[in-house]
Amino acid sequence: MKVQVLKKTSNELEIDIEGEGHSLCNVLQKVLIEDDTVDMAGYTVPHPLLPHAIVYVRTKKRRKPEDAIKDAVKKIRAQNKEFRTSFEKAFKSYKRSES
Repeated sequence: MKVQVLKKTSNELEIDIEGEGHSLCNVLQKVLIEDDTVDMAGYTVPHPLLPHAIVYVRTKKRRKPEDAIKDAVKKIRAQNKEFRTSFEKAFKSYKRSES
């Protein structure tokens, strides 16, 4: 995955993420929008056959948009870990009930 900064101001950030599409960007956008310090977050996939997406974030007050993205990624990682733990527990329970 390659990330390129397309635009950067004190409260706006636009990045191009090569090798990604809706899967990552949809989750990232959702978590960013849940952040009270984020004014707007969105993404676009310019062409369905090209594997890259453009993510845009605008923050409120003095919050740096790159910090909002870093915090969103931390939250996503924690959610993934929680899901994995729950899934493994459910799978082990299912295998035991099959026996």
